[in-house]
Amino acid sequence: MKGSRPTEHHNILLSIRNLTVAFRIPRGILTAVDGFNLDIYRGECLALVGESGCGKSVFAHTILRITDPNEIIKSGEIYFEGKNVFEFNKDELRKYRWRDVSIIFQGAMNSLNPVLRVLDHMIDTVQAHEKTDKEEIVKRSTNLLSQVRLDAKAVLNRYPHELSGGMKQRVVSAMAMLLQPKLIILDEPTSALDMLTQKFFIRILSEIKRKTNITMIFITHDIATVAEIADRVAVMYAGKIVEVGDVNDIFYRPVHPYTRALLSSIPSIVGDVNKFKPIPGRPPDPVNPPPGCRFHPRCPFRVDICSREIPKLIEVRKGQLVACHRAREFV
Repeated sequence: MKGSRPTEHHNILLSIRNLTVAFRIPRGILTAVDGFNLDIYRGECLALVGESGCGKSVFAHTILRITDPNEIIKSGEIYFEGKNVFEFNKDELRKYRWRDVSIIFQGAMNSLNPVLRVLDHMIDTVQAHEKTDKEEIVKRSTNLLSQVRLDAKAVLNRYPHELSGGMKQRVVSAMAMLLQPKLIILDEPTSALDMLTQKFFIRILSEIKRKTNITMIFITHDIATVAEIADRVAVMYAGKIVEVGDVNDIFYRPVHPYTRALLSSIPSIVGDVNKFKPIPGRPPDPVNPPPGCRFHPRCPFRVDICSREIPKLIEVRKGQLVACHRAREFV
């Protein structure tokens, strides 16, 4: 993608081109992901942020070809290491899921089987993909649990109900790394955790990222959580990417009015509360979105063209792309 991080430092691992995903619902066709273009580089953590309901989770599931019966892939390709994911057969898809790309779902702590011990989960996960003896799985599990700061001897023989929410979240994270995937997708991994546990969990993920250089896609509606872990940030609004850039550019030199509004809506415990500005209006109806720029009904900087034409992503600084008709005015 034009303007992305220079490839001399980061090779492209995952490439999404013109992806549009919709759903048939009683009211009509709901477009959840609309014309998505994005590259993910080896070793980076890319944060995908946006309001709840903007299509982030649909995008994550589509990467793994986890589709709903009423889902329609209207257009686009997803390339993993140069291979089109939509052309994978069952065997290739089985290897791709969990071995190449793993995912930590929203509310992942509830995905553990209540009648299986943690060790049983680990064994089932590994043996579903490769022939490995129990001793090796225990060794691998012990190492990963220590990475997420859990006592393996105490945890492996416990059932999920014997663990706290934060412990279960870390167990699922260890499971996601069992097969040494090249990419981990974290879909709102902190949404069910309290504030202190969230901070602790993000710190652990940052530490793992630094030590292993694993590639991550961190999906969240809370832009404040990404500062500690992300290398780049992609901002999503109503199914579309509106801004992509280095984490410092997004936080300190945001261009798109929606990105600015997101940052202004973060409450501060030390700053002036009068500067806290919730975004006015409501997100658009995904079945009947407004014409032109999806954000224009809520945008204080809109002009006539905003309601007529959909803006294209253009490069405003090296590596920073913005989909706004007035982008160059705001740099």
